[in-house]
Amino acid sequence: MAITRSALTDEDIRTLVKGATPDERAAAAHKICRAFETTTLTDEERSSAQDILRVMARDAAELVRRALAVTLKSSPLVPRDVALRLAKDIDSIALPMLEASPAFTDADLAEILRIGGPVQQMAIAKRPRVSQTLTKAFADHGGEPGVEAVCANDNADFAEQTLQAIVARFENSERVLAAVAYRNALPLSVTEKLVSLVGDEVRHHLLNHHEISAELALAVTIGARERATVDLVDQAGRTADVKTFVQHLQAHDRLTASLLLRVLAHGHMTFLEWGLSELASVPHHRTWLMIHDAGPLGLKAIYDRAGLPARLYGAFRAGVDTYHSMEFDGGTRDRERFQERMLQRFLTQPIVPGREDIDYLLDKMDKISEAARTSVRASARA
Repeated sequence: MAITRSALTDEDIRTLVKGATPDERAAAAHKICRAFETTTLTDEERSSAQDILRVMARDAAELVRRALAVTLKSSPLVPRDVALRLAKDIDSIALPMLEASPAFTDADLAEILRIGGPVQQMAIAKRPRVSQTLTKAFADHGGEPGVEAVCANDNADFAEQTLQAIVARFENSERVLAAVAYRNALPLSVTEKLVSLVGDEVRHHLLNHHEISAELALAVTIGARERATVDLVDQAGRTADVKTFVQHLQAHDRLTASLLLRVLAHGHMTFLEWGLSELASVPHHRTWLMIHDAGPLGLKAIYDRAGLPARLYGAFRAGVDTYHSMEFDGGTRDRERFQERMLQRFLTQPIVPGREDIDYLLDKMDKISEAARTSVRASARA
């Protein structure tokens, strides 16, 4: 054979076919496979090489077949019939082919997935490319480990309907739902479904890494109350269309004093401006001027017009004043420092608020550091 003359000898071929021991034949098989990988073949040479591969695939020695599968697992030289033969072999031979060989068609892999066990499914799930045909096969026939693995593979291509089917089928599997949630991109319909199914940590990831609608944020708030309110406020700080977001909340009676106070405690001033503007039915530019009035009258006027409770005005006043007095440097403690300073300022006002209002603020705001919380309560008792 021409393809063997530069790198192989006739002895190599004879050893492959008639070697006395499996070790001898395996060594010859490895050498031949490496030569095929590094040589440019003509059509005639390719046909001859594939015949040699068929001889290897039928060898009784596991070592020979494994040398073929491992060395040529990603090679386009392996013919489909050889790949299918090796795919039915023992795991140490089948898995390298299932994980990488381009010889299989989608139909081949879908059938192996359907009749195979978890080990075969895991191998297919980790392939460098998994088509929509295969991801649908996983949705229909895959077991939990395989479906989790393919969902964790960002090179797997999912149709929206396939992801919806997986979420519906595995709605009680934390592992599968987490794998879906941590994909690089998700359709909105899938995100909406996942939010109601996953635990706190995964849910937090969804709300922070995937675009969501105001409707979803609202549903989250209604469904999980205070825990969801934290997420709603965080979303308020990220949304690009604050005006529309605020209008949506108002239409569903969710633009409350509690929400606005928490928003202010997070330093989301733009949201507060639009929120008061919506509640007071005053144009945004005029609301802005009143909130940021250097004197004491502007904020009080727009606050009263918005119909917010008088007992919380001092907290809003403290928040706005604190906002103007601080420089936000983008550090990890920006929000925490802002909350600490706002609460301290509120509690040291000339008109001391009632204990009920103090507890209201402490209970409604996000967690601040334990040291800060202890300090604030000590000030309250004093």
